[in-house]
Amino acid sequence: MNDKTLYTLIVHSENIAGLLNQITAVFTRRQINIESLNVSASSIKGVHKYTITVWTDKNTIEKVVKQIVKKIDVLQAHYFEENEIYCHEIALYKLSTPEFQATPDASKVIRKYNARIVEVNPVFAIAEKNGSSEDITAMYNELRALGCVLQFVRSGRVAITTSCFERVNEFLADRESRYLASKKENVTND
Repeated sequence: MNDKTLYTLIVHSENIAGLLNQITAVFTRRQINIESLNVSASSIKGVHKYTITVWTDKNTIEKVVKQIVKKIDVLQAHYFEENEIYCHEIALYKLSTPEFQATPDASKVIRKYNARIVEVNPVFAIAEKNGSSEDITAMYNELRALGCVLQFVRSGRVAITTSCFERVNEFLADRESRYLASKKENVTND
């Protein structure tokens, strides 16, 4: 049996309703649990970026990517291991103000993890932390042990590749040049 690895998939697509459902169905059919999912507009107008993390083996992730690429509105899909990307998450911690003030160690935890307080009122305070999944979880566990956490929420992973080029930009430039070449050829043949 193959060992499972945490893979990050980055999918670029046109912004089409229902595509997210099609992409997640690929994972469902293979009974792969999605650990995190983040969808946002990319730096390219009209192109959205899906960042998906899953625990699986290399053979399976390769098959999943091939299935996703076959979707008509998907421009590109690639998978990456941890050393091939730079990633971050963001988390918000809603803390009981009375408990937070009564527990000096709570503010030490906030400083230890380089988090920041973004809201304070008599009932609750909100701390914000961005960074690695491990640090976000560790900070939550320490604050929870101190008994001051009212709510906790975290984002999905956002990631960029560590390579010097953006694959989707190259793909779109190549597609545009092929389109212009075929258009020129059609004009010449007429």
